[in-house]
Amino acid sequence: MALFLSRFENKVDKKGRVSVPASFRSALGDQLHKGLVLFCSNQHACLEGFDWARMDEIGERLDQFDMFSEDQDDLATTVFGESVQLICDGDGRITLPTDLMEAVHISDKAVFVGLGRKFQIWSPELFERRRTQARDNVTDRKLTVPRAERGSHDA
Repeated sequence: MALFLSRFENKVDKKGRVSVPASFRSALGDQLHKGLVLFCSNQHACLEGFDWARMDEIGERLDQFDMFSEDQDDLATTVFGESVQLICDGDGRITLPTDLMEAVHISDKAVFVGLGRKFQIWSPELFERRRTQARDNVTDRKLTVPRAERGSHDA
C-alpha cells in the first residue's frame, strides 16, 4: 500500500470542488474507483481521509467491541455514521459536502496533508497552526519513530 506524503494547497470552487493531489490519487491505486472516505476528525478541526481498504480495516477493528456495547456504538456512529464516500470526477476532483466544509472552516482553499496511511484536509490558516504545534510537540517531547517489531520491515 502506498503512503500519502507531503502537503498540497488547492483551490476550492464555489460548488465545493477541489482537486485531489495526483500523488494522493496514485497512492489510492486500485482503490481509486471506490473513492475517498472523509469524516470530521475527533482531534482536530480538519477532515480525516482514508481509502476504502482502510475503512474496511477500521470496521474489522470495531468488531473487537461487543456489537451492542455503548463504546462500539459511539465509535461506529462517529466514524461510519458521519463518513462520506466521494468519487473523483474525470478531472481528479471531489466535491466536499457543505456541512463538512463549514465544520472545519474550509472556504476557498484546502490543504491536503499526507500522514502515511491516512491524510487530512485543512483550511490553510488552521493547518499552519497545527503544523507549528506538531513540530513543537516533536521537539519538546523528543519524539522519534518507534523501531519496527521483529518480522516487520525495518524503518
